[in-house]
Amino acid sequence: MPKEILKRMNHFKNKINMRLLLSCCLLLSAFDVFSQVNKVSDVAQEIKIDSLYREDQFYFAFIYNTLQQKPIGLKQQKFSIGLSGGFLRDMPINKLRTKAFATGLGLSYNNYNENLGITGTAKDAVYTILGSQSNFDKNKFTQLLIDVPLEFRWRTSTYQSYKFWRIYGGVKFSYLAYSKSVLVDDNGKTVITNNDDFNKLLYSLYLSAGFNTLNVYACYGLNPIFKSISVDGQKINMKSLNVGVIFYIL
Repeated sequence: MPKEILKRMNHFKNKINMRLLLSCCLLLSAFDVFSQVNKVSDVAQEIKIDSLYREDQFYFAFIYNTLQQKPIGLKQQKFSIGLSGGFLRDMPINKLRTKAFATGLGLSYNNYNENLGITGTAKDAVYTILGSQSNFDKNKFTQLLIDVPLEFRWRTSTYQSYKFWRIYGGVKFSYLAYSKSVLVDDNGKTVITNNDDFNKLLYSLYLSAGFNTLNVYACYGLNPIFKSISVDGQKINMKSLNVGVIFYIL
């Protein structure tokens, strides 16, 4: 075979090899760029999720109601229960989102079984402490409240886990939307709704603490349940203390 033909074949073969080498380099570069794009996308997604992380929650509380600063002779009877529920909007204030403020709207139902007899009318109620000689089958008053809580939050949560320790506390403003007292005795049944002597606006301090969904709860009233009433010469300045459990649901 002539030398000229061999030389041309070798030159052609070298060109093909060079093109294959360049194609492989370009292909590897493309894979590397694609991998980097995926990594940047993953980081961006992680930052996006973290920036949207909040502990907005529905809450539900089951509580036991007690009366504080009772006048002499006034006693609670049976089991006085209360229910509370609502929604809280979370507002983180630090980068890790372990601290936040929250506010929202809720409803509370409080029931008090005691021996403070209420007769008369909603505009002119009469109060009597029912002693041991009194024969009554039922005596209680109930309240339905619209709550606006404002709380400070500390927790160990992250956007990856909903199981964490928490301590939430703050002040709650409550508007009395409805009240009812019931006395059943030898004289019959006396029912009074929306008694004017109840305070319409109530303030209280509360605290909840626990892990994950289940938490203990306590709430103390700062102002009296009644405006300004007296019984047997004693002014009634009773306040509420509610203790129980509270559940938070995302």
